[in-house]
Amino acid sequence: MNKSQKYFDKLRSSGLRPTKQRIKICEVLFGSSQTFHFTIRELSKMIENQANIKVSLATVYNTIHAFKNKGYLKEISINSSHSYFDTNTSHHHHFYDLSEKKLIDLEDNDVKPIEIKKTIAGKKIKSVEVLVKIDNNN
Repeated sequence: MNKSQKYFDKLRSSGLRPTKQRIKICEVLFGSSQTFHFTIRELSKMIENQANIKVSLATVYNTIHAFKNKGYLKEISINSSHSYFDTNTSHHHHFYDLSEKKLIDLEDNDVKPIEIKKTIAGKKIKSVEVLVKIDNNN
């Protein structure tokens, strides 16, 4: 199966029509072997620069959220009004650099096992993901 067909399938399985703009979004998101973090505005600029095509912010927003809901992307909330998205959907930890506004992956072996002692009836822990906020020394 070629990349274009994978993108069509990803879009369709997410409930989206595979338009020219959405295919470009897929190319930027999933066309690299390296995973990365982004905000919706950053991704919109990347698409304009890499694909040399104008895609509305609403299209980027709707596509990203459809992909997140389908499990193709992970959302990392920094605070109530700021989120990043990650193309690496595995359970893993992050540093968030407050001064550089940058999300950095932490490997599992960088964090000792975390023990959660409290339980909630009828619920089980799906994952534990640590977000460590860092800043300059001043």
